[in-house]
Amino acid sequence: MTVPGIDHPRLVAWMARNVPDAGEPLSVSLISGGRSNLTYLVEAAERRLVLRRPPLGHVLPTAHDMRREWRVISALAPTPVPVPEPVAFCSDEDVIGAPFYLMGHVPGDAVRTRDQLGDPAPEQTRRLSERLAEVLAAIHAVDYREVGLGDFGRPAGYMARQLDRWCQQWERSKTEDRPDYYRLVERLRERLPAEASGTLVHGDYRLDNTLVRRDDLEIMAVVDWEMSTLGDPLADLGLTLTYWADRGDEERASIPVSGDVTATPGFLNAAEFANYYTKVSGREISDLGFYVAFGNFKLAVIVEGIHARFRQGKTVGEGFDRIGAAVPTLISRAHRMLDQH
Repeated sequence: MTVPGIDHPRLVAWMARNVPDAGEPLSVSLISGGRSNLTYLVEAAERRLVLRRPPLGHVLPTAHDMRREWRVISALAPTPVPVPEPVAFCSDEDVIGAPFYLMGHVPGDAVRTRDQLGDPAPEQTRRLSERLAEVLAAIHAVDYREVGLGDFGRPAGYMARQLDRWCQQWERSKTEDRPDYYRLVERLRERLPAEASGTLVHGDYRLDNTLVRRDDLEIMAVVDWEMSTLGDPLADLGLTLTYWADRGDEERASIPVSGDVTATPGFLNAAEFANYYTKVSGREISDLGFYVAFGNFKLAVIVEGIHARFRQGKTVGEGFDRIGAAVPTLISRAHRMLDQH
């Protein structure tokens, strides 16, 4: 069989040596791919596994570091944070052309849209949104030193480094000069919060980076840890709220990222979600407006990069012709958050 990114005979031989209890891999199929790491379902004789590897043709390995993802799910496996079971890591690029790891298959789906969710009762969707906050609080409550992640990042100066990083990304991908963008950067720099106590942060926490079991809407695992590090936990919360689509927020609905699942009847709205996170985490939320503004800034930079690739003819799929319009909207929303808070 031929699957892009997989050398099946070499994978069979490697698994025979390193994961003998799984049995021979009978089939491998791509679950998801794109700009992020590639995810495959491995149907082995004795169990189902999932394989993660970097994108094809990627030339900056540090941006899609398999060992980093492997390390964090291995560290979190014995904690209350739900993650897939870590099974085996391979650093030998001769096997499939890149480092990769295997994890246990999790019975659940990444849910982005209301249609995917089906027609659950409002109390079920409310509980799902509460669980999303509880799991985020659990991530931030992990004693990262105790689980072996003491050198996983540098909490001090995290927000200042994030601002610099995303400013650099903007300059690399901008399609036009936007005075409102540069004014936003100035305002964010002026409002940088005092140093927070560092925690493990996911870096891209939202519902569709979890796997949800359909029958009871339980969060079975948090996935896509490639941007995880040690930093300010409120940056995670701010980005989650940036992706949140409240019912009736037509402006937010016009931004084509992360779907509309949080607008399903029963879901907590963004303010309720933030309050519930405060309750279950016991964490003081100061200057939340800054963190949500920063989330909108970060997402504006990401969308500008996608728009730039579309203009260069480097994207595949539908809808990319409209995504550029979201950039000024996100910048405007960031300014509004700073004005209101």
